[in-house]
Amino acid sequence: RQLARELAPRGITVNAVAPGGIETDFGGGIMKNAEVQKAVIAATPLGRIGVPDDIGGLVAFLVSPEAHWLTGQRLEATGGFAL
Repeated sequence: RQLARELAPRGITVNAVAPGGIETDFGGGIMKNAEVQKAVIAATPLGRIGVPDDIGGLVAFLVSPEAHWLTGQRLEATGGFAL
């Protein structure tokens, strides 16, 4: 948030994406484990594990002109995990 404040006068926005359980090799591929997936899905209102495209679309939005008024935000992309 401090960086967003410092860079705002230059027209630069700063945001953070905090992904939830995404089915990738990150973390040793733990989200590809069937038992882990079962537990995460049970706690996720959208009812599935995330995929890279779920995060990619959000990042693409953040770098688009449509997000020009969004700065200093932490966006959790978790499918509603643990709501």
